[in-house]
Amino acid sequence: MEHSGKTPRGRAVRRVGPSPAASSQPAKELVIVTGISGAGKASALKDFEDLGYHAVDNLPLELLTEFAGLVGKSKEIARAAIVVDVREGQTLDRLPDILQRVKKILPTRVVFLDAQDAVLVRRYSETRRPHPLSKSETVERSIVEERQVLDPIRNVADTLIDTSNFNVHELRAQIQSRFGHGKKSQTLLVSCLSFGFKNGVPLDADIVFDVRFLPNPHFVPEFRKKTGQDPKVAAYVRGFPQTQEFLGKVSDLMLYLLPHYVEEGKSYLTVAFGCTGGQHRSVMMAEEMAKRLRKAGYKVKALHRDIPR
Repeated sequence: MEHSGKTPRGRAVRRVGPSPAASSQPAKELVIVTGISGAGKASALKDFEDLGYHAVDNLPLELLTEFAGLVGKSKEIARAAIVVDVREGQTLDRLPDILQRVKKILPTRVVFLDAQDAVLVRRYSETRRPHPLSKSETVERSIVEERQVLDPIRNVADTLIDTSNFNVHELRAQIQSRFGHGKKSQTLLVSCLSFGFKNGVPLDADIVFDVRFLPNPHFVPEFRKKTGQDPKVAAYVRGFPQTQEFLGKVSDLMLYLLPHYVEEGKSYLTVAFGCTGGQHRSVMMAEEMAKRLRKAGYKVKALHRDIPR
């Protein structure tokens, strides 16, 4: 995963966009890419560029309102993506206020990239690049300080993407599915995600269900080394009355909620199911819910964060 290193302020990235002669101009849009250093902002900006966005890394905040106005008036630039992060310094706390003004000029979305601390530390260790806030402090301390600085911005973000388990290709797929503006992106994409609470709740989960109330296949010797994708394990979990009742109630809830999310224009929803280790019960639940929602006509994929790859 790429880090947001020291780059010249206002450096414009090559623009790939629709020709002025195009018969139909895409709707105007500004995407502000922000988040924790090491979570993949540089990679995400390249992905937006490939989608036809005019991409700029680290534009000074003082120019953000003026830039939005220029994009709004431009006949050549329909969509733009800008990275704004902790390199901005002390003026970063002004972003929420500036954002309100920008949204009056141009439709604007804020994408916040995050990752688990242990993952961020590993990435810095692998690349041997310094953290933007590092002076004499450790990377761990710099990450804590950065989270404190960026917390107000995280709270106003429209989209949160947890890149802890993504490589650059998987991050690209996430960006394309959410911002591709193709026909497929107009349909709500539901991700049914399994995870283990012992490894933390997924940062980008929109809805979380705790399935630790179900009997644990881990304590059945023949199931211990298998996962909820195994038919016998799935049948074991499915065989309890409380499992069937839970699935029925959650299915009803999701089929009630999803049309409202579609109506509100949401293009991506992550429904997470958690058990202790993320190996058995949550995996079975995510797979089963994906089948039910797919049968109801929704575009769904099942993801399993904590099972061995």
